[in-house]
Amino acid sequence: MQQVGFGTWNWVAVIVYLVLMLLVGEYFTKRASQNTDSFFTASGRLPSWAVGFSIYATTLSAITFMSTPEKAFLTDWSYIAGNVAIVAIIPLLIYFYVPFFKKLKVTSAYEYLEARFGPSVRVIGSLLFVLFHLGRVAIVIYLPTLAITAVSDLNTYVVASLVGILCILYTFLGGFEGVVWSDFIQGVILLGGAAAIIILGIVHIKGGMGTVVTDALDHKKLISANNWKFNTAAAAIPIIFLGNIFNNLHQYTASQDVVQRYQASESMSETKKSLWMNGVLALISAPLFYDMGTMLYSFYTHESALPEGFNTSSIVPYFILTEMPSFIAGLLIATIFAAAQSTISSSLNSISACLSVDIKHRFFGKGKEKDEVTFARWMIILSGLFGFGMSIYLIASDSNDLWDLFLLITGLVGVPLAGVFAVGIFT
Repeated sequence: MQQVGFGTWNWVAVIVYLVLMLLVGEYFTKRASQNTDSFFTASGRLPSWAVGFSIYATTLSAITFMSTPEKAFLTDWSYIAGNVAIVAIIPLLIYFYVPFFKKLKVTSAYEYLEARFGPSVRVIGSLLFVLFHLGRVAIVIYLPTLAITAVSDLNTYVVASLVGILCILYTFLGGFEGVVWSDFIQGVILLGGAAAIIILGIVHIKGGMGTVVTDALDHKKLISANNWKFNTAAAAIPIIFLGNIFNNLHQYTASQDVVQRYQASESMSETKKSLWMNGVLALISAPLFYDMGTMLYSFYTHESALPEGFNTSSIVPYFILTEMPSFIAGLLIATIFAAAQSTISSSLNSISACLSVDIKHRFFGKGKEKDEVTFARWMIILSGLFGFGMSIYLIASDSNDLWDLFLLITGLVGVPLAGVFAVGIFT
């Protein structure tokens, strides 16, 4: 397939976005350097709406930003039930889980496991999180990089470096507060970028929104009665919903990157607001991302044709680069960068928190605050470079099978760990 030239103005747009992220990290450097409490939880001074945006951006990766429209393009909207599941578990989180974390005032989620079961369970839970998120950093750099470079003349290693190395740098500088505010900016960019793609796409389609709706109804691209049945080829919404309940329980109760944000607000009421803000954003973004895929289906049915043998995992960046004006296309590609970096920065700060609090402080003692912040920053650098190195290896070896292996390991590790938290809290 012939690759699309990226162009000077698109580079300008991407560079503007990347410089903005570095400036955010630099702005919070001094405040993050005060002590480990500030570096890992911003001393609980963040507003609930910003924390809610951060939770939303953390749980939404570039993979989701591209795969959700692809799913709607190829099938229908049935998997939107997963977003509804996020809202469904919020009362459970507020009334059972979050009070435990707030009461203990834990920096690491796994401090609770020691209080309930002992130090060995805490260390196992923490190290499993670290190993999983080292792999996650690599995957979140690797897959979007492949999707973008498959349809453009951008160098694969340059894109991976822009996404990975610059993200490591601003996470190193700004600490948790810098991560949360960059998450907020990236969340706004994600929602705005999705809306822009839909609007600009509809403008290109003859008949506009009417054509999109007609295609969606005629070809069952939304939700039909078959989606509620268990014995049909269509995806069954009840199974998707239940499966995502358990998957989200793991992420919101046993995953440090989300639990860490429960301590970023000063009170339980503020934490509740942040969770509901995250739920609202999940409900707003889901129709946007699925509508993007439905719009792309109409566009490539009536206005254009995809190249023969086209890999639909790259359909979003392909549409952006071939149909959007220069600079606007660059801003929308920056949206994919933003989705990746919001996930990576949260993983790196959380990995650093686990290694600092669950390993160093627990077994080797806590030194001077400035020394501990320096140690935390070194953990970000080392874990970030390790994840980035793994992504470069994946690119060089072109080994897609490792992604399947990573998903398998995620299932083996994640849900059982959530089960341990549930056992501790409910029994």
